[in-house]
Formats: sequence, structure tokens, C-alpha cells
Amino acid sequence: MSKLDLFRTFIRVTELASFTQASAQLGLPRSTVSEHVRQLEELVGTRLLQRTTRRVQATQDGLALYERCRDLLDDVDEVEGLFRDDQALSGRLRIDLPIAIARKLVMPRLGEFLDRHPQLEVEVSSSDRRVDLVREGFDCVLRVGAIGDDALIARRLGSLPLVNCASPAYLQRYGTPHTLADLDAHRLVHYVPTLGTRCSGFEYEQDGKTHFRPMPGRVTVNNSDSYKSACLGGFGLIQVPLAGVRQELADGTLCAVLEDFLPAPMVVSLLYAQRRNLPRRVRAVMDWLSDLLEREMGLSHSREKA
Repeated sequence: MSKLDLFRTFIRVTELASFTQASAQLGLPRSTVSEHVRQLEELVGTRLLQRTTRRVQATQDGLALYERCRDLLDDVDEVEGLFRDDQALSGRLRIDLPIAIARKLVMPRLGEFLDRHPQLEVEVSSSDRRVDLVREGFDCVLRVGAIGDDALIARRLGSLPLVNCASPAYLQRYGTPHTLADLDAHRLVHYVPTLGTRCSGFEYEQDGKTHFRPMPGRVTVNNSDSYKSACLGGFGLIQVPLAGVRQELADGTLCAVLEDFLPAPMVVSLLYAQRRNLPRRVRAVMDWLSDLLEREMGLSHSREKA
């Protein structure tokens, strides 16, 4: 067993705070993961992890070693690929994408990226929740909206204009709103990242400031597909990126309303953990995602390579 293997196992256990989850991600028996950590503790001569019945937590020595191990393994990745061309990228990538972007844009075109890098393997998570990039072992995360984590590095790709939408059936029943006061007679499909939390209401930007107008709603959802489906079903107004409903607006299955009262555009970013040397395979997938989104969604972004 090489020392690098011990380091890799220790990193995953530390990030996941769980031997069981680390064994699942590494594809190793839990007993082997425990043995790797025991061997590493014996090698460095100190206790690295505190184990309880509920959680595994790094000691102060463990945290110090964790930082050094991350830098060391990143350096190893760089050295291994130092004299390779782009076609020789190898290893595994784990990325997380919003559901609609994964389904409509990324998955149909992912073969282009994999054909370009045949030795890469990609694990794709599609979710509208805020994943924990470090704890869940993601190399990068595509996020639409606020970042909310100062510990991560954000590569801004651009922004998406939003539009207020309703279905023709809904407008026929409740009328078309033209002013904010008209919203008193309307309903909003409530979107919340976590069910049980409260929706802020109808969002609009005025004089450079963001405002929220509380509105009633009978349907609350927590993902983008259900959000649009609820609107198509006539349950109320929604506020979504224009790129996600352009086809529906063109064929008349959705109608734009209150175009003078739009939310501020949503920032689109790629997030990754703070590392001294970002692996080349991660840079490659981020560059590909950036170019794909620019082509398909009309994002304008600065050429800021990670």
C-alpha cells in the first residue's frame, strides 16, 4: 500500500466525516478504509481523527496534515500530467449542475467532452439544492444565483436575464397583470430550496434595488422542472431565466407579463475549492462548461481561466 493511497483515503474520510461514506466513494471496504487511517496515524506518530458514534472529526494535527495532503496530491496530479497533451487527461471528475441545465444542455453534449478526453470519467449530480462541494467530494459546481460560501472560489461566467411568466389558461382565469397593484388579485408559484422555508414573494428591481412583494400561492416546489410545470399547469406566476422558457414563449404555451418589473439577472458561476494547484482535468471541464453555456444560453463571460 503506497503512502499516496493512505493520504487519499484520509482526505476522503476527513472531508466526509464518515468512514462509511468514504468507503462508498472510494469503492473500498469500510475495514480497509479504517486500516488505511490506522496505518497513516502510525506512520506520522499522532492521532489524526476523533471517532464518536455519530461523527468523525479531524484533530488539530489531522487538520494540519489534511491541508498538506491536499497540496501534495494536487502536485502529484500536476507532475503526472506535466508532459502530456490535452488528450491525455485522465482520472475521475465529479460535478454538480442545476437540474434543467443538466437535462437540456450538458448531458446531450457531454459526449463531445468525453470524446475529446477518452481517459476521463465523469460523475454528474443534477440537483437544485446547495450541495456541500468539499464534504460531498465535488470538483466543481455550477451555481445560478448567490454563491453564499466565502470559502469557495467562484469563476463568474456571466448572468441570465429573468422573465415573469404565466400560462394562457391562468391569464384567462385571473386576467393579465399590468401593475404591481394588480398582483393583489394573483397567485405566485412559490419556489424554495428547502421545503418548509418561506418564499420571499414576487421579486423585482427598481432604482437599482431589489424589492419583494408578498403574494399568496397554493403550490410550493423545490426544483426548476416542477416550477415550470406548475406554471404550465396554471397554478400561478413564475420568475425564471429567459433561456429556460424561450421555446414556451415562442410557441405560446407561456406568456411574458409585467416586463417593466423584472428581477435582477441571476449570476452564473463555477465554484471550486481553494487549492494551490487546480488539477488540469478540473480546469478542462470548467472551460468546456463555460464555452457550452456561452453558446447555448447566450452568456457573455470574461476569459478568466482557473
